[in-house]
Amino acid sequence: MKKLEIIQDDYGNKVVVIPDIIFANKQNIDWDEVEIYLKQYVGEIVVITESKDVIYCGKDFPNEFTGSKYTRKTKGARAKAKANAVQGIREMVEIATNKTFRENHKEKHKSDARNGWYYYTTRFALPIYNNEIKTSQYNIYVGCLVVNCTLGEKMYLYDLVDIKKEASNPFKTTK
Repeated sequence: MKKLEIIQDDYGNKVVVIPDIIFANKQNIDWDEVEIYLKQYVGEIVVITESKDVIYCGKDFPNEFTGSKYTRKTKGARAKAKANAVQGIREMVEIATNKTFRENHKEKHKSDARNGWYYYTTRFALPIYNNEIKTSQYNIYVGCLVVNCTLGEKMYLYDLVDIKKEASNPFKTTK
């Protein structure tokens, strides 16, 4: 696998550049394969550069990411973007910004999010292909990382939601 880069967009936002598309079928993402891929991150700890928050990748993360209500409703290019973002999930946590808090109001999360939810903005870029040939252009996406906070104040990565393609022009690599 190629090394991931973190670049700055024209507005000064950090963006994780994902070098390849590994989950290509946007009509029918194999979320079981994505879940298997995500299991490699279980047990990792990532510190968000901006807030210094310590985020854990718990054993439930792969299943929550691939089986969430948001994931089930996500189709097409947005599903493809979410699936391929997993390649840079560590780096996406590192560059996360704009921390916001919401209390937990759902009974089903009373133990895993007893101290609420944190939301962070993150950005990633995926390569553009033309007839299955990778071009030098990338589309930039913005999304919201969802983190739950337990009774013991530990913060666990939960999901990536609200993924949107940036309206600006795609950027080109200089390599």
